[in-house]
Amino acid sequence: MSRQTVLELLKSRGEDFLSGEEIAQRLGLSRAAVWKAVDALRKEGYVIEARTSQGYRLTGSPDVLTEKEIRSFLGPTALVGKNLVCLESVDSTNTYLKKQALTGIPDGTAVTADCQTGGRGRMDRVFQNPKGKLVALSVLLRPEVPLERLTCVTAQTAVALCGAVEEVCGVRPQIKWTNDLVIDRKKLCGILTEMALEGETGRLQYLVMGIGVNVHQTPEDFGPELAEIATSLDMVLGRHISRPALAAAEIRALDRLYADICRGDTQRYVDAYRRDCVTLGKTVQLLSADGRRETAQALDIDDEFGLIVRLADGTVRTVRTGEVSVRGMYGYVD
Repeated sequence: MSRQTVLELLKSRGEDFLSGEEIAQRLGLSRAAVWKAVDALRKEGYVIEARTSQGYRLTGSPDVLTEKEIRSFLGPTALVGKNLVCLESVDSTNTYLKKQALTGIPDGTAVTADCQTGGRGRMDRVFQNPKGKLVALSVLLRPEVPLERLTCVTAQTAVALCGAVEEVCGVRPQIKWTNDLVIDRKKLCGILTEMALEGETGRLQYLVMGIGVNVHQTPEDFGPELAEIATSLDMVLGRHISRPALAAAEIRALDRLYADICRGDTQRYVDAYRRDCVTLGKTVQLLSADGRRETAQALDIDDEFGLIVRLADGTVRTVRTGEVSVRGMYGYVD
């Protein structure tokens, strides 16, 4: 406990030094206990500068998705993240939470993983999660609301995540309909929402929202097939982004979203989605399940996050499911 309290105190001082005597007095520790706590933190990867007559100053933190490090950025939340599970490796954070849901884990449980060995996206597409490169985060919710209020949760999550990235990085991604976050026309983040219903009543058992944000990847990490269509925050910004800080911002954003869903206060997510949607105004291809392709113009987003398009024959219709490819993005050129 002394390590955590010393760490929190050092972080609260920012770039200022804090004397060992002041730390000891404020935390009710001996000077020897303070020194042992600092030494233990250094062994965990924290960079703590010490100067005679000035004390200690935290100058660097390990970029790890541990509960201690995430909570150091998190602050209080209403529900999401109060129960936080941090794993070194897992097949999929969504799969983990779905299994744990059967054991009665608390509403709002969040799980992160430093590495996923079987990460999945929409339509069961498998994606790579190299160790230490991405923020993989899933949240389990048990909202007691009508099911129709949850039909737009994936799009709402995309808006919430745009805010989280902007908070930490100072740049706001755009959204490719329906649920990809993009920067510079390349994919930054994917979202997979899954839910389970009771067989007899049709009532919601749980909802799991899974998120994967690319943070430290280089073009070499993506490989030749993905390097042209995917990006990471480090690549875009040209600087190192803290994964635990981003994970904490995501948890806060999802906590606010959950409260808004329960209140039915979600109109501002529609407005923000329209503003952030990179698909609007673009020529798109509508890809049906049987492989057919139709070219259309993306016109607008309706209040249920449906994509309103105009087909080549002038017909206007609203698309709610399926794949939409945007010209000039993800390799679509004709």
